[in-house]
Amino acid sequence: MVRPSDVALAQRLADAAGAVIKPMFRGNWTHESKSDASPVTEVDRAAEAAMRAILESEAADDGIVGEEYGTRNEGAGRQWVLDPIDGTISFMAGRPIFGTLISLLQDGWPVLGIIDQPIAGERWVGQIGRDTTLNGKPVRTRACKELSSATIASSGPQYFTDDNDAAAFMSLAAQTSKIVVWGGDCYNYGLLAGGHLDIVCEAGLKLYDYAALVPVVEGAGGMMADWQGNPLDADSDGRVLALGEPARLEEVLEAMG
Repeated sequence: MVRPSDVALAQRLADAAGAVIKPMFRGNWTHESKSDASPVTEVDRAAEAAMRAILESEAADDGIVGEEYGTRNEGAGRQWVLDPIDGTISFMAGRPIFGTLISLLQDGWPVLGIIDQPIAGERWVGQIGRDTTLNGKPVRTRACKELSSATIASSGPQYFTDDNDAAAFMSLAAQTSKIVVWGGDCYNYGLLAGGHLDIVCEAGLKLYDYAALVPVVEGAGGMMADWQGNPLDADSDGRVLALGEPARLEEVLEAMG
């Protein structure tokens, strides 16, 4: 389903985005607020434009879903999903824990994903049926025998805008080791894939926020699901769980009420 040429293309997309982002990190750039009040910089837009130019030239029949420039070829069975800077606030603050997200969807299901942190030079690559790699070397999630020993992460409490969602997260956090890592956006999922975190729980994500994460986490032995335990696809509601130890899923769902 995923061709070697698809992986090579995705890697070149990440290279192109990184070539735009790296010279501008902790530099001078303009920014503004989008309609949802989230920030966007000229670097976000330039990085996505660089990736889209490659896709439009080399994969013209495929669709594109991008955070900054929207959708092209919406009905295509193959869709490239792009988030040039996932964690724009971290980028703006000079914190190298943001990432470029690139995913290939086949009929709405994520089959290939890249998390690229261009400043640290870390790139996680996941694809269906293959082991996830970090800079070419396989990585694995860690065992978590009890929910009470789990370390949990999330991008920030401000993203749980629904009171019920916030309560569900706090209920879960209270039944883990009570070590909560705030901030990190997509970087947390790379850390989970490498065995450094046990659970990531988030709400309000868009397709471009989570599509690339699914192959990365699952190819490392973990699992991703919505808050009902269902697999994630293009129609998921944006409430996302990532588990390093899939056997903990029922306990996590019960803890969330």
